[in-house]
Amino acid sequence: MSASNGIKTVGLAPRLHNGFYGKDIISVRQFSREDLAYIFGVADEMRAVVKRVGSTDLLKGHVLACVFYEPSTRTSSSFIAAMSRLGGSVIPINEVRYSSVTKGESLPDTIRTLESYADVIVLRHPEVGASQVAAQYARKPIINAGDGVGEHPTQALLDLYTIQSDLGQIDGLHVAMVGDLRYGRTVHSLARLLCLYDVQMTFVSPEILRLPLDVMNELKAHGKSVRETYDVQDIIAEADVLYVTRVQRERFADQAQYEAVKDCYVITPELMQKAKERMIVMHPLPRVNEISYALDDDPRAAYFRQMENGMYIRMALLAAVLGKA
Repeated sequence: MSASNGIKTVGLAPRLHNGFYGKDIISVRQFSREDLAYIFGVADEMRAVVKRVGSTDLLKGHVLACVFYEPSTRTSSSFIAAMSRLGGSVIPINEVRYSSVTKGESLPDTIRTLESYADVIVLRHPEVGASQVAAQYARKPIINAGDGVGEHPTQALLDLYTIQSDLGQIDGLHVAMVGDLRYGRTVHSLARLLCLYDVQMTFVSPEILRLPLDVMNELKAHGKSVRETYDVQDIIAEADVLYVTRVQRERFADQAQYEAVKDCYVITPELMQKAKERMIVMHPLPRVNEISYALDDDPRAAYFRQMENGMYIRMALLAAVLGKA
């Protein structure tokens, strides 16, 4: 439960008040530009610490519960690495079929149990809104690591941080998002976060994978310049950021539909000859066929830098919600 001042109880007494202490990280809608500047600044400090000495004891004695109801490689690993680099400990639950969930335990009871042992809980769940439900029952901070086709706020933060780090700016850019825009929660979160900036957005997808209408209406309500196209050739020469996503087989009830659209877009070195010299190609990963491996050595290929940045952002968030940033 939340305290009367909106801050959850963490430890014995409030520590450094940075605006994030004791708070849940559920949606990108909760961030302001000032919040992002703060988190990015802390992430820069975390990057410097890791590069210089590898780790710190900033969160020594603190415990993170990493609870994943869906498969994950990057998000779970980066949170575990982030907590470890900060000197804390981790309870990893990456296979819920081996937990009491298989006995019928509810999400609230699982969360209440784990907060008995941990100071912060990272949750991935297949149902939209699951993290918000968990936060209603938890006394400790909940961090949303992806809820179905809903949001993935920490991914959006690391995506935006990568754009800032690689291009030195966010305002004034043209961001093109390509692929599965219907089910891609990373796209939904990043698009919403970009509403805080002066950017142009283009969405490239087949008809059945178009950006959901509610997300599009939200962007327009913020006065954003948005357009849609089915052909990546329409925007490849204009884009400052090409954000590519895989078509997610697991989201399709009809596998014939998946087969029909899975290879709609493939980013190749030949296509990239038409792109700007100063731009970046991003991908939340995993990739299947949508980016050629031949592109990996192109300095504009930012997706592995993007993954590394995820650890710094998550270090910053963990430190911030635990009052140590």
